[in-house]
Amino acid sequence: MEIIIHADATQVATRAADFITAQLGHKPDSVLGLATGSTPVATYADLVRRHQAGSLSFAQVTTFNLDEYVGLPPDHPQSYRSFMNKNLFDQVDIDLSRTHVPDGNAENPVEVGPAYEATIDAAGGIDLQVLGIGTNGHIAFNEPTSSLGSRTRIKTLTEQTFKDNSRSFEAGEFQPRLAITMGIQTILEARRILLLATGASKAQAVVDMVEGAITASCPASALQMHEKTTVIIDEAAASKLTLRPYYTWVLDQQDQIRDTFGNPW
Repeated sequence: MEIIIHADATQVATRAADFITAQLGHKPDSVLGLATGSTPVATYADLVRRHQAGSLSFAQVTTFNLDEYVGLPPDHPQSYRSFMNKNLFDQVDIDLSRTHVPDGNAENPVEVGPAYEATIDAAGGIDLQVLGIGTNGHIAFNEPTSSLGSRTRIKTLTEQTFKDNSRSFEAGEFQPRLAITMGIQTILEARRILLLATGASKAQAVVDMVEGAITASCPASALQMHEKTTVIIDEAAASKLTLRPYYTWVLDQQDQIRDTFGNPW
């Protein structure tokens, strides 16, 4: 993993937007895997600003979101489809027919996963997958004990994830306990991965992911097996890392290589 530590969440968002912008500059018709949740909101806002300034286009981009709640229609304000439309899709020049979110309101949600996998394959696979990380180490909705070889499927949310996500729902409002999520193996097949984490509440999950053992108890630790994963975090999320000087040293050396030979895209 490439570990990049910034002072605060704003700098994390800017660096992540730089990364995505570089991807689209390299390949304007990239297939992007996108995440929801509070962490990527600032990154999406930065991308929207760049688009509105005329420096970034999504016209040729195809997207696949990681997950969706089971039981919420696409137009529900708490659905991840609504989240993506509000925070990114409706503000840029993307073709909505090329944006994909699992159908959490399907008549038979069991059939959604295999169909979603087939659609990803038909698009040529994911070029860059954006991830967040849960306080319990989950990526997408792959909760602890999820198979490291899992594919898109229905997943039961843990009580901790249910509690963490309750801030988005009103008291007494239906809050799903099931989600359709890309599997860990699906995520690992992306050509590049970008994981973002901010805040002290993510510090334990980050150290378990980066410096811990590869284990289903911390699903994000599976990213240690991926060839091109970049982790961008703020000081708070990095607070429990024990090898910080090494990560800084490595980044300095890699920057020198990039400055001399260009980005090894």
